[in-house]
Amino acid sequence: MIAIADMVSGDWPAVRAIHQEGIETGDASFDLEAPDWPGWDAGHLPAPRLVARDRDRVVGWAALSAVQRKSAYRGVAEASVYVAAAARRTGVARDLCQRLIDASEALGIWTLEAWVFPENRASIELCERFGFRVVGTRERIGKRENRWRDVVVLERRSQSPVFEQDRLASGRGY
Repeated sequence: MIAIADMVSGDWPAVRAIHQEGIETGDASFDLEAPDWPGWDAGHLPAPRLVARDRDRVVGWAALSAVQRKSAYRGVAEASVYVAAAARRTGVARDLCQRLIDASEALGIWTLEAWVFPENRASIELCERFGFRVVGTRERIGKRENRWRDVVVLERRSQSPVFEQDRLASGRGY
């Protein structure tokens, strides 16, 4: 049985290994190597940081990164979800994504973004299942191993009544 829990310091070796495994697919990140702990820690919000456990083994993780330093964007974050190859297509990503959305909204985040290579259909479909919509495609936005890559940009606006009341009261979008 899979349990979703907050990441603890002892999870880092497994989280890094899963991240590296995803990178090695060629369709998960522009990075060629998973960062060390200080680099990963600095690049992600303090919470939520989640892991999926199959008994005592970490089989997936999810975390958020800030998309902007400007205070107006404090409620917008980029979502990352990685699952070990052996646990893919078992519902782990779905469970992590649901908990990540719930936790993000509890923290006042009203928009989640995902930047996904178009070849990564499983990730795009997962996002769409959770209400993300395709905003557009950034064409040739970066190179990975000397090859220009496109990125599909998806976003999910919270349906929380708190954020909806703010939007309606202002007469504008978020």
